[in-house]
Amino acid sequence: MVDWEFAIALGSRLAGEGPVVTRPEADDAVAELRAGANRSTGLVRDFTGLDAPDGTAPILVVDRPGWVRANAEGFAVATRPMMEKLVESKPPSAMGVRIGSKITGAEVGGLLGFLAGKVLGQFDPFHEPHGRLLLVAPNIVHVERELEVDPHDFRLWVCLHEETHRVQFTAVPWMRDHLFSEIRAISDAVEPASFLDGGFERVSEAIRAGRSGGSIVDMFSTPEQREVLDRVTGMMSLLEGHADVVMDDVGPTVIPSVDAIRKKFTQRRKGVGTLDRLLRRLLGLEAKMAQYRDGATFVRAVVDKVGMEEFNAVWASPDHLPSKAELSDPEGWVRRVLG
Repeated sequence: MVDWEFAIALGSRLAGEGPVVTRPEADDAVAELRAGANRSTGLVRDFTGLDAPDGTAPILVVDRPGWVRANAEGFAVATRPMMEKLVESKPPSAMGVRIGSKITGAEVGGLLGFLAGKVLGQFDPFHEPHGRLLLVAPNIVHVERELEVDPHDFRLWVCLHEETHRVQFTAVPWMRDHLFSEIRAISDAVEPASFLDGGFERVSEAIRAGRSGGSIVDMFSTPEQREVLDRVTGMMSLLEGHADVVMDDVGPTVIPSVDAIRKKFTQRRKGVGTLDRLLRRLLGLEAKMAQYRDGATFVRAVVDKVGMEEFNAVWASPDHLPSKAELSDPEGWVRRVLG
């Protein structure tokens, strides 16, 4: 149902190459990011108490097209159960496959092309066997120039955040499988007729109206899917907030300008321009920004109350993950999990 190679080609063209750098500058940035990620492993372990086995998930420094390809591969894995269900419900004709796969490929390619210029790094949990860490070198260089911050400090700061995600998924043995099970639960809750009926019209109307609330995900969510999405929101907010706490609290010991970087970067996260803000809202990126804030507030509140060792009970099992409601009620999580 999706022409993934077409999506990759289109997304790569739309993404562009990024800032102009010389070959020595590019080589230095790549080497420094690899070294920063490796250095961050021990810093994250010492601060959090999470010990990730060596060599479980590779660290890749990529350009924008490399990020597009990696995420198209991840999307293909994540959406396969839903696609299979939709095809089983309404098998497409040969002509429909040829045309429809190009249309959906163009949509996915447009999405990836937009995001490819925004993302500094991410942990890709869909890569076998244990995931992989992606650091997008041109975007990191672009942002450090835009913010006028010390590039060495900024690169290590980014590495601290992203390496925390790699540690979360490799030090916590059930995390990756739990995420996959939640994705399958969302797919199981798909109502094919509702999903296929009027989808393009709803998205187009939202864009034309500049709708102030909701994302594309919200438009297609059934009650059952929203229940799962609330659980995923709690999980992802924890992971993002935990990584933000690590990067900011470890930062002062190794990154002299961390306070200035955080202040400038927080302002940048708000997005620029009307179109950019609209796309962020439709794609759910505004909700992701809230995940950083709410998750970090939750982590700090629990750690301040019980300490990092007791907080780490959150990694004991999926039942210990905070619910969406508990993100704003850390005391409630402490009572439920720690008694």
